[in-house]
Amino acid sequence: MPGYELVFIVQPEMEEEPLNAVVEKITQTITSLDGQMHQTDAWGKRQLAYPIKKHRSGYYYLMNVELPASGVRSLERSLKLMEDVIRHLIVRNDQVVPE
Repeated sequence: MPGYELVFIVQPEMEEEPLNAVVEKITQTITSLDGQMHQTDAWGKRQLAYPIKKHRSGYYYLMNVELPASGVRSLERSLKLMEDVIRHLIVRNDQVVPE
């Protein structure tokens, strides 16, 4: 399976518990699409370069995942439907994903 890097930004007004629920929901979505999680890195709350949906900051996350090519479109659709995720980016990583 190809490796991907998923970066997403969550609304800045969220408390820690709902924030963890969003990350868990994304993780469950990836596993339901026959993908594997390798690493989740929370970058914390950061300022945005420009306002997105009237937000000037957000919580950044980076996930290294393996996902079938057919699951990428489904994952993007799921991320677009999540109201708490204000922006996301999925990039194919041609390097070997760490075990």
